[in-house]
Amino acid sequence: MTINANEVKTKGVSLFDKILEKFDEVVISVRGKKKYCVIPFDEYEEYRAYKLDKAYKEVIEDIENGRYHTDVKKHFDTIEKAIGDV
Repeated sequence: MTINANEVKTKGVSLFDKILEKFDEVVISVRGKKKYCVIPFDEYEEYRAYKLDKAYKEVIEDIENGRYHTDVKKHFDTIEKAIGDV
């Protein structure tokens, strides 16, 4: 369900309890654009665990495929190049 930021401002966060009884998430739009998503905290914890597990698996895959540096300067050069590409 999508609500606008003004509704949150006028009705407060108790509005989320009512909406989350019927819907899995609350999307908050700001100036007509979807900007935030509210989910129950236990779902957020599951999502964070998933993301951390995914990151761990990516690191292990990088190590197994030799995609890492043992030279600190080379590592920082790689980071600076990646930041410059953003």
